[in-house]
Amino acid sequence: MSNPLVQAFFVGRAVAEVINERLEVALTDALSDLGKFDAEAREQLRQFTEEVLERANRAAEAANAGQTSTGFGQPGADAVDLQATIDELRAEIALLRNELQRYRSSSV
Repeated sequence: MSNPLVQAFFVGRAVAEVINERLEVALTDALSDLGKFDAEAREQLRQFTEEVLERANRAAEAANAGQTSTGFGQPGADAVDLQATIDELRAEIALLRNELQRYRSSSV
């Protein structure tokens, strides 16, 4: 290769081929990684969805197991029971306050 112009042509052509091959490998690797990431993300989303649905089903089953009937009369009964519980707690607090006052007055 005595002609520098011909030599420059072949060098340029070889550079273009090497760059093209490396870009092809880099693009193939990037697309492969992207596909793998997409597959992993879909799998994680599927597992997340299954776990959420499983927990929701367990909570619904636990709620249904705690109820004897599914009628609308149940919340009213719960409200009465709740009010009775609150009243009992208030009475116990009043008794405890009374006992605490007696203890304080006797220890002075």
